Amino acid sequence: MNAVFFDLDGTLIDSRADLAATVNHTRRELGLEPIASAEVLRHVGQGAKHLLANAIPEHQGETERLWEIFRSHYAEHMLESVALYPGVVRTLSVLRERGWLLGINTAKPNFAVRAILDHRGVLDFFGEAIVAGGDCPEMKPSALPLRECAARMGGHVLSSRDWMVGDHWTDMQCAANAGVKGAFCEFGFGNLRDSSCVVRLKRMDELLLHCLPE
Repeated sequence: MNAVFFDLDGTLIDSRADLAATVNHTRRELGLEPIASAEVLRHVGQGAKHLLANAIPEHQGETERLWEIFRSHYAEHMLESVALYPGVVRTLSVLRERGWLLGINTAKPNFAVRAILDHRGVLDFFGEAIVAGGDCPEMKPSALPLRECAARMGGHVLSSRDWMVGDHWTDMQCAANAGVKGAFCEFGFGNLRDSSCVVRLKRMDELLLHCLPE
């Protein structure tokens, strides 16, 4: 069997509004002015603590304080406007019907991942094959969380026929480090930087053209 591993923010879900709102809530709690959503999103992709350290540099070093404010607010509001990108449900459904294994490899905090997937009705596609921030001692671009996700598929062994799908350079570098193919989501809010990918997707269901034989 072959496998597809998905990032979450900017790949399966559009979470821009909730992330930006929670970062700016955290800033207000600290007596700071809000910043533009684009500035918040520029720092998404390497875990919540990286996001907070860079979006709230005025309090850099106060990691736990920032995290507690952020976590409390995000837990209450993370489902308010989050949405699946077009073509996601069709892509997951067709891949599962054709026998592909499906997994999640994200730096998003683990407390949020299953709740959001369940809220949007796609949790059952992934079973136990979900690795989130806090589940592994290393994060992308390390290949370790991808290997851990494969292990949670019942011991799947990664191969060059597998895919890592994401909207961030860390996703594509993770793919390269793990020896799988990378599909970059141009519709997301990440940045490819100087990483390479096998394909670029304008919609998620374009992935089916590359995974399934004609």
